[in-house]
Amino acid sequence: MSTDSDPLALSISRAKALYDRDPTCRSLGISLGAVGPGRAVVRLRLTDTMVNGHGIAHGGFVFLLADAAFSFACNTHGPVTVAQGAQVSFLRPAAVGDELTAEAVERTRAGRHGVYDVTVRQADGTVVAEFRGQSVMLSGEFRSG
Repeated sequence: MSTDSDPLALSISRAKALYDRDPTCRSLGISLGAVGPGRAVVRLRLTDTMVNGHGIAHGGFVFLLADAAFSFACNTHGPVTVAQGAQVSFLRPAAVGDELTAEAVERTRAGRHGVYDVTVRQADGTVVAEFRGQSVMLSGEFRSG
């Protein structure tokens, strides 16, 4: 089956191409996991350079991880899509050595706009943060190369 007619294969191809062009995710060690139409999972192991003055995960890194999952999920459909806005609720602290997983799920798309929820969890399933992102499609098709 060609990827042109397989929505899952297209979603994976688009997310991988976007990841390959994302030096921030790659340099921080964020890995791309499962992908599907409107869905994406990313992972990050927290290092000692990712903590704040309290010795816990810096909120900026938790937000960045959630934002990356959001970006990959909302770009699985084809048109170039960017964040229009986002909110995060930090629920529990994370520590050096924790592996965080962010799972993004599309809630709705209407016209050029979408809403995505992202849950960030520790390896044991403990929820660290909840993130909601609003997307907007730009003109032009996604290029995978």
